[in-house]
Amino acid sequence: MKIDFANLQLQYQKYQADIDLRIQEVLNKSNYIMGQEITELEEQFQKFTGAQYAISCSSGTDALLLAMMALDIKPGDEIITSPFTFISTAETIAFMKAKPVFVDIEPDTFNIDAKLIKASITDRTKAIMPVSLFGQPADMDTIQDIANEYKLKVIIDGAQSFGSKYEKKTDSNLGDISTTSFFPAKPLGCYGDGGAVFTNNKEYAEIIKMMRIHGQNKRYYHKYIGMGGRLDTIQAAILLAKLKFYKNELIVRQNVADRYSDALRDFITTPVIKKNRSSAWAQYTLRVDNRQLLQDKLKKLGVPTAVYYPMPLHLQKCFQHLNYKKGNFPVSEKASNEVMSLPMNSFLTNDEIDYVILNIKENI
Repeated sequence: MKIDFANLQLQYQKYQADIDLRIQEVLNKSNYIMGQEITELEEQFQKFTGAQYAISCSSGTDALLLAMMALDIKPGDEIITSPFTFISTAETIAFMKAKPVFVDIEPDTFNIDAKLIKASITDRTKAIMPVSLFGQPADMDTIQDIANEYKLKVIIDGAQSFGSKYEKKTDSNLGDISTTSFFPAKPLGCYGDGGAVFTNNKEYAEIIKMMRIHGQNKRYYHKYIGMGGRLDTIQAAILLAKLKFYKNELIVRQNVADRYSDALRDFITTPVIKKNRSSAWAQYTLRVDNRQLLQDKLKKLGVPTAVYYPMPLHLQKCFQHLNYKKGNFPVSEKASNEVMSLPMNSFLTNDEIDYVILNIKENI
């Protein structure tokens, strides 16, 4: 048996009629930039998330930049975030000439340890940027309480968690601004790069809308220094076609995760989802002691795996100037040496899931 990690081709085949029709409608109109599908998608996102404003954009990375632009993050400002995440989280902070300040993670959820945040706040701290890693929101009650106490903003990096919930609210409807990514392999993915920014603040929404089209408040009149950060109309069409299936996909992803966990929790360290939240299951991530050996065995058996992330951000060469050292964030460093993600998508068959489970049990 050979298993597909994300099953993007099978998903397309299932939804082909809807996707092709949506794309053809854009081709027929030839309105490739800011076409009517953009407005339609944003309205659908507002309904789906409960956020008052949804602004589509060119990528999850640009979504973070747009969020920080709206909050007027300046050179020298500090933003507290996690060292155990994809580079975009801290990269965008540095790109704004602000300083990423890392705080270690919880060993069970892999998300920022909210209890450690206060110790890293200085008079230059402007925001906290929790990451909803692998699809599960962080401890937002504690984070929001800290932000309120110190008058800080909260920007949620929800690149992996679109559709997840915290206390019955989607994580796109938390914090001051929330962002997500529609990179093809995300739980809801387009066929290229794409992202979105969500907020309940009208002023932020208006700024972000202008910032994504070069700071324009009307054509050729520029109120801000912005960027070319629009979502392509064809990508919006693809997302519209896929969005109507997404609630069901989230249910199926949860079922896949439950099947893995029920069978493996007595043999290996499986993911922990807190009772007051849900996960979009961007990844199903185990902790293993003998990772490389297990990966090699599974690969020979047709079971693909992935490592997110093999080196925490504080040890990356591009962040050497921050003067962090090995040992500064031991929980993140340990996770980087142990995490391994299994195939996760809503098109895995029970036979495929059972095959993965059987081969992990036989080879750990």
